[in-house]
Amino acid sequence: MGFGRRRFFAWTGWRARRALRTAQLLDEVVDSQLPLLPALPEARRRRSADYLAELVMLSQAYRHYAAGWIDRKELERRGQGVLGRLTTLRKQPSAAQVIDRD
Repeated sequence: MGFGRRRFFAWTGWRARRALRTAQLLDEVVDSQLPLLPALPEARRRRSADYLAELVMLSQAYRHYAAGWIDRKELERRGQGVLGRLTTLRKQPSAAQVIDRD
């Protein structure tokens, strides 16, 4: 029984390290894009900020998974939620498209 338990923890540790690396990557993406927001027009700035906020939420979900606070199914559910909200944001017309229609 001890061997199986040790193997389980090694497996969990690997997944936790991978989840933390993913969270760090998402943080790097957000950190690199954040300084660009002030230069954007208001409508694009809000939309971009919403995108970045969703990435931050996903990063936090990966950290919660790495800490063992949520399981893999919950991480997947949260990831699907983020993807759904990003898809919704992409479908919204941008400010340029709204102006062109007028």
